[in-house]
Amino acid sequence: MTIWFYGRTNEWGEFSNFAHFPFILDGKLWPTSEHYFQAQKFAGTEHEEAIRLAPKPNLAARMGRERTRPLRPDWEQVKDDVMRRAVRAKFTAHESLRELLLSTGDEQLVENAPRRLLLGLRQGRHRPQHAGRNPDGTARGAAEGLTMKGNCHSVKPRIHTDRHG
Repeated sequence: MTIWFYGRTNEWGEFSNFAHFPFILDGKLWPTSEHYFQAQKFAGTEHEEAIRLAPKPNLAARMGRERTRPLRPDWEQVKDDVMRRAVRAKFTAHESLRELLLSTGDEQLVENAPRRLLLGLRQGRHRPQHAGRNPDGTARGAAEGLTMKGNCHSVKPRIHTDRHG
């Protein structure tokens, strides 16, 4: 079964990059993984800090997507690693979140963003002509990496599709 998530207030919303799970990375406190991801487009500039301090993740996202700011030249090469670092930090900082993620077992996690064709997947349909990578699926990789390194040895993965039961 595939676990579809979108939005921080919907089912499985904890997996959203907009969910409020603060973490420390690169010596700074980041309110959400969306803040970190968007700010890293401008690493080392005043724009990075302005995005980090945005009061809401949707504002951080909007600021990061503005093309009036100078995008770092290597962004296309580093963006997946940036997301992995953010997600790993988010799940490392919050044990209950890490346990929730690991409870999904082998289920595929897919962000069900209304306008995102990058994934080639939307709940209820598959668009092979748009098949691509699943950037938010890095959450599982981050958690598995933690488990393999022994950083969350007390958490045992189990297949579980109803997190309330």
